[in-house]
Amino acid sequence: MKFLTPEFGLLIWTLLAFLIVFFILGKLAWPAILKGLRDRENSIASSLETAERVRAEMAQMKSENEALLAKAREERAQLLKEARDTKDKIVNEAKEQAKTEANKIILEAQATINAQKMAALTEVKNQVGKLVIEVSEKVLRRELAGKDAQEAHIKGLVDDVKLN
Repeated sequence: MKFLTPEFGLLIWTLLAFLIVFFILGKLAWPAILKGLRDRENSIASSLETAERVRAEMAQMKSENEALLAKAREERAQLLKEARDTKDKIVNEAKEQAKTEANKIILEAQATINAQKMAALTEVKNQVGKLVIEVSEKVLRRELAGKDAQEAHIKGLVDDVKLN
């Protein structure tokens, strides 16, 4: 039991040693330790401030990025709309031009057909006229075989021409 109950002298020497160590630590070690703790506390506080500032900047950048993305989407939608409008305009112009060209070709074809029809009719009329003249000439030659009959017929034609 002697080990469990210290003597009075041991207590005093232990207390004295403790106070000397406490005094030396208080003069030399505690200021350095406290300075280190303050520095660490300051660096942690500044790191927290920096982190908060960076977080705020990131939030601002995120909102700016979202605004830019929204603007880019609007511009893309506008460009797509303009492209569709331009495509529709070009297609409509091409259709109109094709219709115009088709109508022009049809009119030219009709004019050509009419001209050829008129030429054919004129040719047919000329052929019919020639045939009539030839047939008439043959009939008249046969009927007016004599000179007196021819002269009488010519006088009758001249009288008819003068009356008309």
